[in-house]
Amino acid sequence: MNRIDWTGARPARASSAGIWGWMFFDWAAQPFFTVVTTFIFGPYFVSRLTADPVSAQTTWSNMATISSVIIAILSPILGSIADQSGRRKPWIGFFAIIKIVSLCGLWYAAPGSPVIYPMIFMIFASIAAEFSIVFNDSMMPRLVGSDEVGKLSNTAWGLGYLGGMIVLIAVVVLLAGSPETGKTILGLTPLFGLDPHTGEDARITGPISAAWYLIFILPMFFFTPDAARGRPLRSAIRVGLSELKNTLRELRNRPGILRFLIARMIYQDGVNGLLILGGAFAAGMFGWATIEIGIYGIILNVVAIFGCLIAGHIDSRIGSKATVLVSLTMLLLATIGIVSTGPGYTLFGLVSLSAADSGVLFGTAAEKAYIGYGLLIGLAFGPVQASSRSYLARSVSYSEAGRYFGIYALSGRATSFMATLLFSAVTFASGSSRLGMATLVLFLAGGLALLIRTPYPADRA
Repeated sequence: MNRIDWTGARPARASSAGIWGWMFFDWAAQPFFTVVTTFIFGPYFVSRLTADPVSAQTTWSNMATISSVIIAILSPILGSIADQSGRRKPWIGFFAIIKIVSLCGLWYAAPGSPVIYPMIFMIFASIAAEFSIVFNDSMMPRLVGSDEVGKLSNTAWGLGYLGGMIVLIAVVVLLAGSPETGKTILGLTPLFGLDPHTGEDARITGPISAAWYLIFILPMFFFTPDAARGRPLRSAIRVGLSELKNTLRELRNRPGILRFLIARMIYQDGVNGLLILGGAFAAGMFGWATIEIGIYGIILNVVAIFGCLIAGHIDSRIGSKATVLVSLTMLLLATIGIVSTGPGYTLFGLVSLSAADSGVLFGTAAEKAYIGYGLLIGLAFGPVQASSRSYLARSVSYSEAGRYFGIYALSGRATSFMATLLFSAVTFASGSSRLGMATLVLFLAGGLALLIRTPYPADRA
């Protein structure tokens, strides 16, 4: 098929306020992924909620698996229904309520309490967050032309990292106390009288992320143009399901898009694995507390912001496919570096490192090497996702954006439980989370190999 024609039926370019409102969705949503999932609450869940970190890491992985299965099944259905019902904002508002309530529930995840409750809250928050992203992403092709969509996507992703970093810095500097001294990294008493011994400095990240999300999704609701009202809900569901079936059959005649979605399905498994398990893996390996893991997260987010800004210009010049390929290569090298590093060595022992601890933050050579590999992740993590989003936006028309971004979400989640499930299985069988993390290499390398031969834009012969 020929490249999508972005002329003709395309709506007029959105106003600056509308574009910024759309980008602020990423700013609003990112603290959940940065502060809750990856760097603060996730490591707390693994290392401090129970007395068995290996079992807790498996439980955390299982939570991600359950969420991924539900997201994979329902995302394309909702996306297709959205194409028929027209408006996206009511759906985003509905799932915002679920996400906010679930995040507030994380406050009750005190050490020694049953893990089932925070696990349920995380499942609902994860599902609501991802469904909201489906509807927000499907609005993107209506805002700008194809020549700007890559820059728009990467800029929004970078803005999201900035929002996540601001919340992360606030937690580390003002809220996270040392379990030994009870003081923050600045020697202050944590705000609100939070007690680090009972994990309050980590548990508060749920309500904080909820409040942040509530406030900063408002510009999108106020200023970003939505599609016109379409069919009534009942009719939209009936026709949407029918259209989804047609779209899935249609993919057989759009092999480029199908190949892209399969490649993305594979490599996104590895990306999701790094997001969900990376912080917890570091906490388990080096015994990092909230302060250490938080500072590590800040470093990665600072790098990620610049990575997205640079990638936005690269995407505009050489295209989304090349940007994704470079980013995947960097993530692959970084993952190999991470799993090859341990106390006193890196690169699987080919390079020896001093085991001495200087007594300062990240005092061992192995910790510094781990952070070095983390910088590669920070540079590539945003662009691989933002340019994948613009890759698809350049490959589909406006009227089909909802259902294709729903399938896009499916491709990012359909087998993502495989990464966490394989991690859990290998970790359980071997007793080594390092071997579990090594399985992510398979997903990153497999997706990279398949994407190399995928056309760009994907809807091109």
